[in-house]
Amino acid sequence: MTTLTLGKAMNEGLRKAMEKDPKVLVMGEDVGKLGGVFRVTDGLQKDFGEERVIDTPLAESGIVGTAIGLALRGYRPVVEIQFDGFVFPAADQIITQLAKMHMRSLGTLSLPVVIRIPCGGGIGAVEHHSESPEAYFTHTAGLRVVACSNPVDAFAMIQQSIASPDPVIFFEPKRRYWDKAEVDVESTDWAPLHDAKVVRPGEHVTLLAYGPSVKTCLEAAAAAGEEGRSLEVIDLRSLNPLDIDTVVRSVDRTGRCVVAHEAPVFSGFGAELAARITERCFYRLEAPVLRVGGFSTPYPPSRVEDVYLPDLDRILDAVDRTFAW
Repeated sequence: MTTLTLGKAMNEGLRKAMEKDPKVLVMGEDVGKLGGVFRVTDGLQKDFGEERVIDTPLAESGIVGTAIGLALRGYRPVVEIQFDGFVFPAADQIITQLAKMHMRSLGTLSLPVVIRIPCGGGIGAVEHHSESPEAYFTHTAGLRVVACSNPVDAFAMIQQSIASPDPVIFFEPKRRYWDKAEVDVESTDWAPLHDAKVVRPGEHVTLLAYGPSVKTCLEAAAAAGEEGRSLEVIDLRSLNPLDIDTVVRSVDRTGRCVVAHEAPVFSGFGAELAARITERCFYRLEAPVLRVGGFSTPYPPSRVEDVYLPDLDRILDAVDRTFAW
């Protein structure tokens, strides 16, 4: 077991995948000599060379378009979008080409492309650097969408995503890059990529989260426990496909559910979760599924982002409201 930050666990996972398969390439802005703005790719160009760790121009559409071409030639490109808000110039390539090529070719072509996107707020960044664009991509058929929340999953899930024959949008919670955990870097005994995990068992309310919000929900559950309420926290890990069965088993037992994410609540991924849970658990629910998230505004300046982001108090307030029904 090795103590790693989430960022370093990502680095180790990328390294393992590159050692295993010479067709794995890493590409993006400043991923080579600099090692990425968060140092996730630090040292990879030195060890694997400039032909496998490629510093690209500042042109997200061109980066993803090139990755598509490389995948069609048998490579497994891992693209880094430097910050979440920079993915939108590449939306046409991702939605129109990457997501549809397998269907368009009647299954004869596969595009094993991983697009890494540092996501969410909490680091005091400027405009376009703290977005949560997951709902755009979960709505796009043909893409797998996953989100790690801790070093152990980061290490495993990046390798599983690279091995996937399908394109994967891989969200990394940038404010959790420095969180530490013990990681077995020699193990390959991992949970399936698209399985949710119960990270804290509980009896009274189910909390659903992914990416940066998982830690916040765990903190809320610990605080609620001191007041005698037992909250079950589920880390979804995969948004598409969604492990709805794990969610349903929990909500059938607790009868109450709160969903937390950093993206705006309106039309956010939590709306899909609330609808699915209502369909599957209607006769077991003791209260409506409540959602906690960002507000329907552009992401605010860093000095007020703490007000915008869902915190422990807002999650516990939603838990309280579930008991008012």
